[in-house]
Amino acid sequence: MKLRDDQWAKLEPLLLGRQGDAGAKGRNNRLFIEAVLLLVSSKCEWSALPSRYGQWRTNYVRFRRWTRCNVWRQISGAGIDDSELMSKLNAIVEHGDQYTRRLQEKKSRKANSISYHSTLYQAGSMHLALPSEEESTSHWVRLVTTSGHG
Repeated sequence: MKLRDDQWAKLEPLLLGRQGDAGAKGRNNRLFIEAVLLLVSSKCEWSALPSRYGQWRTNYVRFRRWTRCNVWRQISGAGIDDSELMSKLNAIVEHGDQYTRRLQEKKSRKANSISYHSTLYQAGSMHLALPSEEESTSHWVRLVTTSGHG
């Protein structure tokens, strides 16, 4: 999904990694924003991102960082006077929020799984009194011998 030049002119001053900024530089902020817009609008997987946008993993990691630091929310809250661009930015914010929720749910499931398996391991290390063979089969023997007598 392409940004119009007038949209880019409004968006560019708000982004991280511009020329002249201290620290790391974004290789091509416009291309990155367009890659995220394509991903959000098409609901495709990161690995399906066309190669013209660069390596999908690089875009994915950058998206995660910007999401974690609330960059998308800050940009969308900057009061840009272009309703179409604001709609696109709000869609990115929502996608980032969904992504964050999925990560939190995944971490929670993993923690629950670890706790569950730890409990099982602890229970398995206790000496449980198992019924003797005679006790465990006696009810079946009784059932078989009495079932014919009704």
